[in-house]
Amino acid sequence: AIILAIEIPLGIAIALCMPRKGWAVPVCLVLMSLPLLVPWNVVGTIWQVFGRVDIGLMGHTLDGLGFDYNYVNDPVDAWITVVLMDVWHWTSLVVLLCYAGLVSIPDAYYQAAKIDGASRWSVFRYIQLPKMNRVLLIAVLLRFMDSFMIYTEPFVVTGGGPGSSTTFLSIDLVKMAVGQFDLGPAAAMSIIYFLIILLLSWVFYTVMTQAGEERR
Repeated sequence: AIILAIEIPLGIAIALCMPRKGWAVPVCLVLMSLPLLVPWNVVGTIWQVFGRVDIGLMGHTLDGLGFDYNYVNDPVDAWITVVLMDVWHWTSLVVLLCYAGLVSIPDAYYQAAKIDGASRWSVFRYIQLPKMNRVLLIAVLLRFMDSFMIYTEPFVVTGGGPGSSTTFLSIDLVKMAVGQFDLGPAAAMSIIYFLIILLLSWVFYTVMTQAGEERR
C-alpha cells in the first residue's frame, strides 16, 4: 500500500513533465530505464552502502543534519530505507508505462481543449487520466504483485532486521524452507501466499476495470 501510494502518483507526475518531442526524449527514456536494469541484489548493495552513516551519502548527510538515522538498529529507519529503495528502483516502470499512454493521445484532444479554454487540471482530469486508464491498470497490477515478492533488496540491506521489523513473508518463507528445511510447511505457506496474491490481483483488476467502464 505504501509503495503504490508513492510510486503511482510520482510516476504520473514525472511522465507529465517529460518532453514529447526532440532530442531530450531518448535521453529521458534512457535515464528512466537505468534503475530497471540494475539487478536486485546490486540494488540492495547500493542502498546498503548509501544508507551507512560513516561512508554512505544519504546516511552521512542525514547524520550531519542532526537526524538520528541508523537503519541497522532503528525499525522505522529500516522501513523508510526499504521503501525509498523500492521507490527508486521501480518508479521508472510506472513512468515509462504512463509516458507510453500519454504519447498515444492524439493532438486533436489538446487542440480542442485549448480552443475551449480548458485549464491544465481539466486537461489532465478529462483527457490524460482517462487515456492512461489501461496503462495505469497494468502498472498497478505489476507493482502490486511484485511488491508481494520483494525479497532480495531488503534481505541484502537489513537481513529482515532489526529484529523482525523488515522480515516480509517472502523472507520468512525462504528461512523456513532453506534455513530450517521445513519443506512441507513452507510449500503449503507458499501456495496460500500465491492464492492470496491471485485473489487480490483479481479484485484489483475487476474494480479498476469497472471503474474505467463507468467513466466511459
